[in-house]
Amino acid sequence: MSVEIACETGYDAWLDALEAGEGYYLRRDGRALVPPAMAGAAADLEREPLPDTGTVEAKTVIRVPHPDFGSDVPYAIAIVEFGPVTLTGQVTGIDPEAVGTGFEVEATVLEAETSGKRFVAFRPVGEVSDR
Repeated sequence: MSVEIACETGYDAWLDALEAGEGYYLRRDGRALVPPAMAGAAADLEREPLPDTGTVEAKTVIRVPHPDFGSDVPYAIAIVEFGPVTLTGQVTGIDPEAVGTGFEVEATVLEAETSGKRFVAFRPVGEVSDR
């Protein structure tokens, strides 16, 4: 059930909700979006709960890292379908080479050890580790 609200459309607010286990996406005119949304569009958006689990559609293993993730290599970046929306993030809690298409994951938010910046992370369904 969707509820039309004046919802937060910023990325940090979206990360906060995802981290608290209350992930969501935004719907407008049949399209599903994830924040940040276009400025001024908040009144036209409906907030929908993000499905609890998603399916890996594609992945790559990073061996030469972005500076924010220098101490994390190698790591897997995956494109994951959560119902009507697709998210991209780092897969944690498993050997990067073991991640494959069809793998089921949960979304969370972690902090990069190198930079301290927050990012979208995926962990295998049922994994309780925070890294």
